[in-house]
Amino acid sequence: MDKKEGAYSARYCYSVWLRHMSMAHKNNLSTRPKVIAELGPGNSLGIGLAALISGAERYYAFDIARFATNEQNMENFDMLVELFRSRENIPGEDEFPRVKPYLDSYEFPHHIYDDAYLNEMLNPERIDRIRTSLANINSDDSFIKYEVPWDSRSIIKKESVDMIFSQAVLEHIDNLPEAYESMRLWLKPDGFMSHQIDFKCHGTAEEWNGHWAYSQSEWMHRRKQQTFLLNREPHSHHLTYLNRSGFNVLCDETIQYEQGISRDRLSDDFKNLSDEDFFTGNAFIQSSRN
Repeated sequence: MDKKEGAYSARYCYSVWLRHMSMAHKNNLSTRPKVIAELGPGNSLGIGLAALISGAERYYAFDIARFATNEQNMENFDMLVELFRSRENIPGEDEFPRVKPYLDSYEFPHHIYDDAYLNEMLNPERIDRIRTSLANINSDDSFIKYEVPWDSRSIIKKESVDMIFSQAVLEHIDNLPEAYESMRLWLKPDGFMSHQIDFKCHGTAEEWNGHWAYSQSEWMHRRKQQTFLLNREPHSHHLTYLNRSGFNVLCDETIQYEQGISRDRLSDDFKNLSDEDFFTGNAFIQSSRN
């Protein structure tokens, strides 16, 4: 990763974390979770590192393969520290137009991290401890646990996590009911979840919702040719799984896309999609345990 790519990655992770925290504040949820878990961090643990820098004490990263390297993580970490030290405004829609959720204000959230608190979190000794943890991921005394692959509910102690989050990941998990059940087991009784979900086709069709035109057999054929395809679950299914798993939805902000395939092109598997599901391309959902 060159310096320009590293700066882009760090600013992206900084932006995503502060957006989740800004929405948590808006929805009267904790903005200082101590134990956090992320699903699908991808090629950087940067969002979790932003959480640690701003006050978290333990970070679990779950993925299906090890994409993030120590070199990338270290470079992101040092840049993230500088972004917090300078109280950089949240990189917004001009810089990251595809990143959700959108915010009313992209000013640095001083109402969440005031100077006294942030100076304490940025204490050089504390930052050095996080850096040491990053260099020794999964050691007994590390703040960071990077689990690959995550395929068991027992991977985290029951009711031990304050917050679970993901950014454009849940659309890739095949067994969503089991995933939501697992997350409920991990969360403390007062814990919450924060998920940005992208329902668009991810390049599998010309139109943003064209993935719903494939029959099941056609889709399975594509899956043999391309890794990490979508589960094609629409927005309402996530709400159903959340309800069944014992979550209370506190925030459900959707973005509608009107241009796409016509309803008569939907495959038999999706011909009964509601109008809301048919037009929903993104959703940001925050929920707490019932």
